[in-house]
Amino acid sequence: MAGHSHWASIKHKKGAADAKKGKAFSKIARMITVAARKGGGDPDMNPKLQLAIDKARSVNMPKDNVERAIQKGTGDSAGDTELFECLYEGYGPHGVALMIEILTDNKNRTVPEIRKIFERFGGNMGEAGCVSWMFEKKGLIIVNSGNLDEDDLMMLALDAGAEDLQKVGDVFQVICSQADLGKVKKAIEGKNIKVETAEVSWIPKNNIDLEDAAGRKVLKLMEALEDHDDVQNVYSNFNLPQNLLAEMQ
Repeated sequence: MAGHSHWASIKHKKGAADAKKGKAFSKIARMITVAARKGGGDPDMNPKLQLAIDKARSVNMPKDNVERAIQKGTGDSAGDTELFECLYEGYGPHGVALMIEILTDNKNRTVPEIRKIFERFGGNMGEAGCVSWMFEKKGLIIVNSGNLDEDDLMMLALDAGAEDLQKVGDVFQVICSQADLGKVKKAIEGKNIKVETAEVSWIPKNNIDLEDAAGRKVLKLMEALEDHDDVQNVYSNFNLPQNLLAEMQ
């Protein structure tokens, strides 16, 4: 089974906090525009667009913002700035592996800025492929544990095609193939269970367990990367001690 990195459960909380500052809206709008430009403006025919719209709803992004982003993607783009999708890789403190998804209009600007963030927080940006072999691209669904019974949710998810489920902090992480993401999400929501996030994610095959001080150091790097305007997602392969995980959530 693939690993269940603690960062996945931390960042969905961070996304909600960023939305309150409006920071998440511009990033998600870019994601929606690119998805619509590549696959069309109908979410029923464009799974990537549907996931981006779901992400917008999860942070209460206004409907008008979503519609404008779709129109920007499907309209006449001759005068629009072209956005490039990039995947950067590297190592953080204590040998932690990082995968960073980028949407940028200027790779020549973004690359040195991301490299500088790595260096500032004790990491190193690497070449393409240096850490991607440590991850698998999977569907990831996060559900708040609340009063849910883990065994019942496990059976529901597995029957719908999920590969694994694990409780991490105060959430459940459900992992499935990319192709089954929509089906598993629909099955969970069909039982009136709220899905916090559903996305295609880089899931680590194995995780590095960090102590308190090391965990805080890595989190500073992760948060600095996520705060960069061109960064869409950051993935890693670390686990935190329970006291620090509880503090983050």
